[in-house]
Amino acid sequence: MKAPNVLLIMADQLAPHFTGTYGHPLVKTPNIDALAERGARFDATYAHSPLCAPARFTMLSGRTVTDIGAWDNAAEFPATNPTMAHYLGLLGYRTTLSGKMHFVGPDQLHGFDERLTTDIYPADFAWTPNWDRADERIGKWYHGMDTLHEAGQATATYQIDYDEEVGFGAKRKLYDLARENSEAPFFLCASFIHPHDPYVARPEWWDLYDHDAIDMPDVADVETLDPHTLRIRAGIQADTVGYDEEHVRNSRHGYYANTSYFDDWVGQLVAVLEETDQLDSTVVIVTSDHGDMLGDRGAWFKMSFHERSARVPLVMAGPGVATGIAVPNAGTHLDYLPTLLDIASDGRSWPELGVELAGRSLWESAAGGQDPVDEAIGEYTAEMTSRPMFMIRRGRHKFIACDTDPDQLYDLAADPMERQNLADPDVGDESDQQVAKAFAEEVNKRWDSDAITDRVVASQRARRVLHRAMSSGQLISWDHAPHQDVANVYVRNHMDWSQAGPRSRYPRLAADPA
Repeated sequence: MKAPNVLLIMADQLAPHFTGTYGHPLVKTPNIDALAERGARFDATYAHSPLCAPARFTMLSGRTVTDIGAWDNAAEFPATNPTMAHYLGLLGYRTTLSGKMHFVGPDQLHGFDERLTTDIYPADFAWTPNWDRADERIGKWYHGMDTLHEAGQATATYQIDYDEEVGFGAKRKLYDLARENSEAPFFLCASFIHPHDPYVARPEWWDLYDHDAIDMPDVADVETLDPHTLRIRAGIQADTVGYDEEHVRNSRHGYYANTSYFDDWVGQLVAVLEETDQLDSTVVIVTSDHGDMLGDRGAWFKMSFHERSARVPLVMAGPGVATGIAVPNAGTHLDYLPTLLDIASDGRSWPELGVELAGRSLWESAAGGQDPVDEAIGEYTAEMTSRPMFMIRRGRHKFIACDTDPDQLYDLAADPMERQNLADPDVGDESDQQVAKAFAEEVNKRWDSDAITDRVVASQRARRVLHRAMSSGQLISWDHAPHQDVANVYVRNHMDWSQAGPRSRYPRLAADPA
């Protein structure tokens, strides 16, 4: 009996808080809801790093930002990093990527047998932050308030174009896999860009929601915000260009609409599995790379370890997954690779790893077992800061540390909106101070902030030089160019046209020997 197939469906910038699956009263996500009802919903999963490329690189490799140098959205992901695609290939899987993965560098496959689309973002060093001038805003690619000002409806955008291509490619691949009827299991990752800003939705998704009923964010007093949130507000021009109530309502409306659009793709892909008789042999996983503050705490987008920025949905369903369970334990993207290895090995030994993984398998939890670990760690080394930021989530507490900022400690059970920084002596009591002190000591033992800063700055300086050099001469693009073998598709002269039709049918005709 072959190991189960795996369909990994990824959103971009989807916070679980803004889904019906995780209890939002307005947002419609019926297809993810249905997966959770017949599977497992993980209630405390975090991006190891709350930014697109670092989140994805650490998820694929099962290793931390500081292990692999996944500093920011322009950090190269070297080909020497084994990924889940490499390991699954060693276990006999056919591996396919449709959509975004934000690979930076000349390797645009990283172990996948094939990649059906190009990426939506550049593969070069253009988006390198500059900690040497951390207070300067880089206007070309930083998020800004234009995103909020432009929020609304449109029949077409580059993001809609992209996701339509991603979804079509993934659906067609599922049909191809069913028609091939191979003995080898498959791993297909369908990675969409929505509901990532700009918050622009097609009318049919926009019209799912009553505009006046859109809930507004939990906005803290600016005077009480932590320094990093203040830096984000300055960097995205929330304090200068600014936004008004209607900008906020439009943005959240568009985000909710695009979340439902992503959910519809989840439903379409699951429907193809069902109609091709592959659903019962496929583990379906739905997740995202990071979340979106969406105005809460006066912040937008990601780049912080606060809940709506750093938390991600994780829903699993399929063979071996328990039905209708909620897993409370904290975990991160670092846990996905060992989880997939447990799924794919199907009782066999894992392949030789070659490197040490930072995470743990969540497969026993997904199967309804007990996980003794309730911990997540995070590292952030990109824009809006000049020193590394670290996070430890253990049990009910979350601790955030950065050399330039006061420590932050939150009791997420009592304070899910993170309003009360218990590390502040004016807020927390003596026992809170002891908890904060223990976390601070652990951070100092776990991470050498000075050494990490030196590595980040050295990498940024080198990449800025390389980007200038690559921009000054003939353009050499690392962007992925999907291969299409047009000489061997549909009907061609070297084929028997009477066999082409039956060969492409699913299910096959009874008389077809293939």
